[in-house]
Amino acid sequence: QVQLVESGGGVVQAGGSLRLSCAASGSITSRNTMGWYRQVPGKQRELVATFPAGGAAGYARSVLGRFTISRDNAKNTVLLQMNSLKPEDSAVYYCYIHPDWSLGSDYWGQGTQVTVSS
Repeated sequence: QVQLVESGGGVVQAGGSLRLSCAASGSITSRNTMGWYRQVPGKQRELVATFPAGGAAGYARSVLGRFTISRDNAKNTVLLQMNSLKPEDSAVYYCYIHPDWSLGSDYWGQGTQVTVSS
């Protein structure tokens, strides 16, 4: 089992910044991927950024150049720095981890609301 605890989020004006953090604990191997998804009501959850251990970060086209994902492998934490926020970035953001590339399970955080006012 894996547990994820998210923090951060909130309300910010357009053009502002927020930082999300997520800490994972439990059965996590060194071959894992952590990242962030987001979801707005009535729409599918969409990938925001992903970061495999020992690999390169990947981003959705809509956040490229504005968001930065980083991770601390020793602590199994992942951060999402969000700059130049736009109203369309408003969503519930979910941290996720794929703790072992040889297994199919994903685990999710509880979600944190990000609201960007215009």
